Amino acid sequence: MRTTTTAIILATAGLSALASANQTVKLSTETHELKPENFQKVVDGKPVSLYALRNHKGMVVKITNYGAKIEQILVPDRQGVFADVALGFDNIDAVMAGQPSMGAFVGRYANRIGNAKFTLAGQDYQLAANNGTNSLHGGAKGSRFQVFNARQLSDDSVEMWYVFRDGEENYPGTLPVRVVYALNDQNELSIDWTATAVDKTTVANFTGHTFFNLAGDPTTLNSDYRITVNADKYLPIDKNLAPTGDLADVAGTPMDFRKAKAFGQDIGQDFEQLKLANGYDHHYVIKRNKEGALEFAASALDPKSGRYLEVWTTEPGIQIFSGNNLSADPKLDAGKGGKLFAFRGAFCMEPSHFPDSPNKAHFPSTTLKPGDWYSGKIVYKFSVKP
Repeated sequence: MRTTTTAIILATAGLSALASANQTVKLSTETHELKPENFQKVVDGKPVSLYALRNHKGMVVKITNYGAKIEQILVPDRQGVFADVALGFDNIDAVMAGQPSMGAFVGRYANRIGNAKFTLAGQDYQLAANNGTNSLHGGAKGSRFQVFNARQLSDDSVEMWYVFRDGEENYPGTLPVRVVYALNDQNELSIDWTATAVDKTTVANFTGHTFFNLAGDPTTLNSDYRITVNADKYLPIDKNLAPTGDLADVAGTPMDFRKAKAFGQDIGQDFEQLKLANGYDHHYVIKRNKEGALEFAASALDPKSGRYLEVWTTEPGIQIFSGNNLSADPKLDAGKGGKLFAFRGAFCMEPSHFPDSPNKAHFPSTTLKPGDWYSGKIVYKFSVKP
């Protein structure tokens, strides 16, 4: 939600402390313990740590303040066995060497800006072309490579913040952002952010980039997961994977997830958009009842374990990604316990504003003038199906 207001209350009330942080749960044999000491490091002169969120039902989320990255999410299956459904790494060195977007809170501008440039307030800005001809996820050193300041608010919430400097990655304006990760007893993990343009007109777009494997084993494929996306339209891409500017109907195409279907059902079809992205890597226009309201965007069900994920958001769109960049590469894809991430061994559902909005005037605006605030929210709701 973007507003033009002169004041906003940034503080949020801390959630109630847990009665017991050591609740006994049944863990899958695939689950690998993350040790805080393996995430302690000084990067760019700032301390890096690992933060844990726990609720009364045994759900656990672990996050490092390097890139504000989610490294682990423990949730139960239909038998009550907990497993790790988030791809991540054992230690901070592996995080820094591995898949750069994995688990990150992404900005200053999430997703792609076509041709790595845009014009704002009459001035041209040239960005780092770090994704072919595009600028991706904030540039060569966007927030996914930055150490956030952090403090634990309670057993089930942590606050992280970062200040994008004027000229950083050649974006204009000072832009502080505050993000709060919070977990409740309904097994809902929320990501709330607030940012403000301090001194210059700028652009801003944030998302969460967790890679999910609902089976709890990143060597298994996502092809059987039942996917739903609350969208009648999507954004077609060009050969460089940037949106063309069109809004296309999903009806009658492999892009249609309005009714739940297996992720792999249509992914191999002879369809240009799937060939361009080597699978799904497309932004969908969420069907909304009210702009800026927290509404359902997408879901995924693992029929074997029964684990079910719903994604709710305030944002106008959501990127659906079928894990086409995973390849069991020992340098990038060596996850927890040494397991290699399989090709399409995970998926991402990334709510945000549309990619390349600074170059597409008919897309929802991502422009912030000095004094404007941008707040948004993503909620991952975990449950089980019979």
